[in-house]
Formats: sequence, C-alpha cells, structure tokens
Amino acid sequence: MTRAEAMEYYVKAQRMGQRNYREKTAAGQSPYLPVLDDILQNVDVESQIPLGLIEVPLELLVGTKTAGRTMAFASDFMPLLDLKTEFGTKWTSLCIAHVEEGIRDPVRCFEYLGRFYVQEGNKRVSVLKYFGASSIPANVTRVVPRYSDVPEVRLYYEFMNYYPLIKTYTLRFTKPGSFARLQKLMGKAPEEAWTDDDRADILSLYNWVKKAFLAHGGGHLRCTTGDALLLLLRVYPRKELAESSPTELSQKLDALWDDVLALQNDDPVTVSVKPAEPAKEKLIDKLLPSMRTAPTHLKVAFVHERNPETSAWTSQHEFGRTQLDTVFAGKVETAVYCDAVPGENADELVEKAIADGADIVFTTSPKLVGASLRAAVKHPTVRILNCSMEMPYASIRTYYTRVYEAKFITGAIAGAMAAGDRVGYVADYPSFGVPANINAFALGARMVNPRVKVDLFWTCLPQHEDPLTVFARKGISVVSGRDAPVPGRPRREFGTFLIRPGGMLQDLATPFWHWGQFYENVVRSVLDGGWTRDKSGTDGRAVNYWWGMNSGVMDVLLSRELPAGVQQMAKILRAGITSGMIDPFACRITAQDGTLKNSGRSGLELEQIVHMDWLCDAVEGCVPEYDDLAEESRAMYRMQGIHRDRLPAEKEAEL
Repeated sequence: MTRAEAMEYYVKAQRMGQRNYREKTAAGQSPYLPVLDDILQNVDVESQIPLGLIEVPLELLVGTKTAGRTMAFASDFMPLLDLKTEFGTKWTSLCIAHVEEGIRDPVRCFEYLGRFYVQEGNKRVSVLKYFGASSIPANVTRVVPRYSDVPEVRLYYEFMNYYPLIKTYTLRFTKPGSFARLQKLMGKAPEEAWTDDDRADILSLYNWVKKAFLAHGGGHLRCTTGDALLLLLRVYPRKELAESSPTELSQKLDALWDDVLALQNDDPVTVSVKPAEPAKEKLIDKLLPSMRTAPTHLKVAFVHERNPETSAWTSQHEFGRTQLDTVFAGKVETAVYCDAVPGENADELVEKAIADGADIVFTTSPKLVGASLRAAVKHPTVRILNCSMEMPYASIRTYYTRVYEAKFITGAIAGAMAAGDRVGYVADYPSFGVPANINAFALGARMVNPRVKVDLFWTCLPQHEDPLTVFARKGISVVSGRDAPVPGRPRREFGTFLIRPGGMLQDLATPFWHWGQFYENVVRSVLDGGWTRDKSGTDGRAVNYWWGMNSGVMDVLLSRELPAGVQQMAKILRAGITSGMIDPFACRITAQDGTLKNSGRSGLELEQIVHMDWLCDAVEGCVPEYDDLAEESRAMYRMQGIHRDRLPAEKEAEL
C-alpha cells in the first residue's frame, strides 16, 4: 500500500468520525470516547486483577482509560484530527502496517463490567475498527466493582464466575442465570472448562446468529445476540443449529422472534386478568359472512402429564374439557392425550395432537412447557397454551387462576371456626402465587380473629411425619390442607377442614377450579375471532391468563355443615371479591421481618402478588429455598419456583 492510499483511508475514516460526531451532538450525547477514569469516580472498586494477554472483541472496546486522547477520536474510535498532524501521520503508517503485515503488537487496556478502555494503543484500535477487524490482542487489567444488587453488577459477577471456564468475552447476556444455562446446554458439568473446539464451535454459531439477529433489527433491542443464541439453543439441538444454512437459521430466529422481543423487557410476562369482551359483529361480516376470519369449527386437544385415574389434577381438567363438548356441540371436537413424560414422549404426544388436526392445544402441567414451546415454534398457526405461571415465552400462552381470592375466604372461615388462636396450613411448593395464597389465607383469618397465627407446613420438605399429626400435637383443630384429594389417601385431607375428636375430619370449604369455564372462555374468544385482542400488544411480552372469581374460573365450595353466620360471611366475601368491592390485600400488611408491605390505602399490584416471596407476620414458618427441598420436589421448583432464576447450572430447569 502506498502512503497516498493510506491517506485516502484516513480521510474516509475522518469523515466517518465527523458524521458520528454530528449525530451524537444532535442527539444530546457526548461525541467523544468514554473515559474510564471519569466513570470510576463514583464507583466503589473492589479490586484490580491482571488478566494477562487475551483476545479482545473490538466491538467491546468502547473508550479510553484516561482523558489524554479524548478529543482525537469520535465516540466510534474514528479519527477527528486533521490529516496534516503527527496523529494523522502515525495513523496512516499503522494503516500501511496493517494491510501489509498485520498489526501484531498488543494494546494495553482496562476492562470494567465487560467493556474495555484503551490505555495504550488507541490508534491501533482505530485502524482495526476502520477495517472491520473482529478482535485485537491486549494486555488486560480487570476492574472489579464491589458486589451489589444492581442488575448490571449481578450479571457481571455471574460472568466472572464462568469466565475461567469459557475464556471469552464475546457472549453477553441480560438475564440472570444465562451462563449457567449455556454451560448446561453445552453438555458441560458445572465446573467443566470448555475446550478450544467448544469455544470455536459456539463462537462460529454466535457469529451466524448475530448476522440474523441484526438483520431482524436486533441492534435496536435491549437484549443481546447472546440472549437470542441461548433461546435458540433451548429450542433446537446445537448440532441442528450448526448445520443450518444462513437462511434456515434466519427462519428459525424468525419463528422465535416474539420470544426474543420478550427478552428485552424487565418483566417479560404480561398478565391478562379477565377474558376479552365478546367481539361485536361488524357490518362487513353481516354483508359478507364468507369474509369472516373467525373459524367455524375447532379441534381442541388436551395433553396431560398424568391420567384421571391417578391424578385429581388431571381429573379436574378432564371434567373441564367435557364442558366444551356440551357447550359447543357441533362446533368443537376435543381429544385427549395422557401420560406425557417430559424428555421421553411429551414432544411426540403434542406433535401427535397437532398431526391429528388440533387447532388449539392445552398442556395441563408446567413440566410440559418445553414440549409446548418447541411445538409452537414448528406450528405457528396452532394456538398452544400451558397451565403454568410466569413462563417468559411469547410463542405460547400460559394460564392459571387467582387462587389467593379463594384462600382469603377459606382463611376467614378457618379463623371463625378455630377453637383457639392457631390454624394450620399445608403448602406444596414455593412456586409463583403460593406465598400470595398463604398470605391471603392468613389475612382472611386475621380479619375474623386479630390474634390468629397460621402454622405453616410444607409437604415439599424431607420429612416423615404426617402434617395432621404435627397440627394435632400443637392443639390445632382447623387446617387448610391440600387443594385437591390425593388418590389412595382414605381420609378427606383437602380443602379447609375441622379435625374432630377421634380424628374425624369435617369439611368446611374447598377452593374449586372451574376449568370448564376457563376453557369455554378461551375457545369462545377464538370462535369469535378475538384471539389477539387480549394479547399484550406490540411490546412482545408473553401472555399469562391469570383469571379469578370475577371470570367464573375460581370459586369456593361451602360445606352445608357450616354455621349459618359463617356461611353468610363467606357468601358476602365471595360477592365482594367477584364484584371487585373487596380486595384481600387492600389492608395494612406487615411482613415477618417487620417491613411494611402495604399501608392499606389500596391493594397490591398484580405483579407484586405474582412475585410475592415474603410472608406476613400472621404466619409462622418460612419460604424454603431449593436446597431445603426433598429431592422429588425439586423438579417442580426448577420449573415454577419463585427464585428459579438464581439456580446454578446443575439445578437449572430443562425445557
């Protein structure tokens, strides 16, 4: 390369820098390179760690260590100074060296929160960025901030934990637990280091995904290429992705694009609190009925993890399914597929349901969410819903009911019927919505008896004693048991009941899931052409139906043996909750640690209720962590546990 050619490159680079300068200035942003020394002025630095010589991705080289050369570069590292300066002469010499033999001397830089700031070698970085190089060798010193709950710092500490294993800065994520998931998807043990081949394979795939991600407009999103790559790896086998052509890879990403958009939200799930209003028939539909987009006939499939003979949960959903056959006779045909085992035949059963002509598929267990998502990606025209809470996948919809409303009523009944100031509560798993159920029950009981204490018993813990034996020993006679009967257990130990002398159980009240009403509402919205009206809109968030008593999908069955006054109280509470006049959480609430959670001026937001992970001061007991659980209880926690995103790799849920 001649000096004249190098000078032409400099002029072009300078124009790029000047354009960047103008754009940043017009946007009210600094037109110069960020300076690490300025950034660190208000940062509590834990330590500085020499990392030695590593290969640094140029896209992560974003600024300078000191302010000395700030004015020489625009914020994209393109030069701003005149060609006829010492700076311009050195830049063109480096340009010639790069083209003829390559820039080999490493730069010196500092890394902070995954980004790099050059201390020595700014012009080398500028030349390589101009020519579109991917990386540069650098002697790096890591600046470690003191740990805090700031999301960026938490994510960085996760990265530091995995960097010795993966040895690359290229992969960046925005969601906690992502490195653990990637480690597992790579088939690695929690502390197993990657080989050079592992790293080369995943970075090659990353580069292809990046091209597709940017082509879809990913450069304007908060989520990263790493987030999109991880999502693809959770749905497709790595070998299949690696063997996909660029066009096929783009198509796979396009099929998951709604789920990618969901990743950029702090809360990727939006809650639908009640069914959409029935669609009004438009004049065009009356004049041209053949142009209606709503279907006239539907086939609806139900895929169950177990079967009605062995599971009361499945039996309840099956009872709800029969309501569709009755209500939509001639319009809706239903089919049932039982005993779907995740990792074995679950995917095949969902695929069989679709192959048999299903327009809508309900999978009735959280453990079937993986099979649901994979099927939704392959069959975007099929509506697939999974019975679970807080699953951040926009390709499917999830559904559950606001059980806490019923628990508030049964808590009030328990408070009224208890002989003393203590009642018992049997809880299953610390999953989304369960702390809200416990607290609502306790608040209902305390409304009737201000002195009441709720004694909490978790069935998910390793133990050998029966909960009723524990409660009897404590003199507790009123218990909120499991929410459904357990096959094979002779006694009626579900719902809220009274333990009579001699061990006889008297039914008081039971939460009741009216799944038939839920399924009817969903199917009716599809038949009315209203499936998309209650979606979150254009923000890309996943949709979770969380309907309550006002939608007819949740109720409380009252025992005829309840005293008349208690029955009347329960009916008043039920009418108030259904109408919206009564909110179980619209009261002063203090947590066990003394923190005021609500002043009582209004209720809690639904998001606060879904993500509740604390217990009120009327409850005696605590919310167990993953390591406290019995081995057989951990699978459910991995799917629906309130702190599932904090689990390390070996405890992560598999789709």
